[in-house]
Amino acid sequence: ASRTLLMDLASRTWSDEMLALLDVPRALLPRIVPSAARVAVTRGFYPLPDGIPISGIAGDQQAALFGQACFAEGDVKCTYGTGAFILVNTGAQPRASRFGLLSTMAWQIGDRPTYALEGASFIAGAAVQWLRDGLGLIKAASEIEGLARSVETSDGVHFVPALAGLGAPHWDAQARGLICGLTRGTTAAHLARATLEGIAFGVDDLVRSMADDLGRDLGRMRVDGGAAANELLMQFQSDISDITIERPHELESTARGAAMLAGLGAGLFKAETEVARMAPVARTFTPALPPAERAARLGGWRQALGRARSSA
Repeated sequence: ASRTLLMDLASRTWSDEMLALLDVPRALLPRIVPSAARVAVTRGFYPLPDGIPISGIAGDQQAALFGQACFAEGDVKCTYGTGAFILVNTGAQPRASRFGLLSTMAWQIGDRPTYALEGASFIAGAAVQWLRDGLGLIKAASEIEGLARSVETSDGVHFVPALAGLGAPHWDAQARGLICGLTRGTTAAHLARATLEGIAFGVDDLVRSMADDLGRDLGRMRVDGGAAANELLMQFQSDISDITIERPHELESTARGAAMLAGLGAGLFKAETEVARMAPVARTFTPALPPAERAARLGGWRQALGRARSSA
């Protein structure tokens, strides 16, 4: 409900102001219900039998935040899929962003709301798909890590993957993808490495905006999604964002979160603390990039980013 733009986040009810502005009759809207509660049963959804209780409701990224057991204020996760989506738990009160992020409900358990800030980078794994399908540099997405590892650096190449404009925190629909720093020595491996680094730089823009909104460094970030299996990407993300990355064994945190919420709503679990054990950390990545090199790499990215925006 909170993602329709029709909901008042503070009162957790449909906003009279927004309904009037958009001429949406209140009678057309369903009732707003908690994220974990028995709210209905199936009926007429063949091949599902009638009578299955519906006890968990969440958006995909909110479910991933719950599935990563980000239950404390300040806990943050990033899902690396076609795009990259980062959410931070902001506690029991909605927080307005000053740095281009979205305020949203995370979930509501009983009468207890939890809010979040969210940032979306439109292109993440989709950049790898473009290398495969658009340029033919790889035959399968899984090949990119091996190709990128065959060189030690991107050799000055930057790829700004603004293939669908830029999302948060820039919100520039007219930005365009940009590859710069090419020389005669540039190889497919350099492009592959620059692609992974470009994904991480885009997420880093979100990490820094989130830290600015919270007034402190994030410290650590849990990750999931298919691209989170890429070890090179995760290590570079840790390096460039100066943040500890925690990766669970099972990367489908959205499905796990939906199941956790349904279990809570059905009474299989009594509290969030019981389901936290279902999301243990399997692999940790810690920053290893010297501060001076990090600053230089970030400077190069920002120059490339500016060119991508001004060339639109």
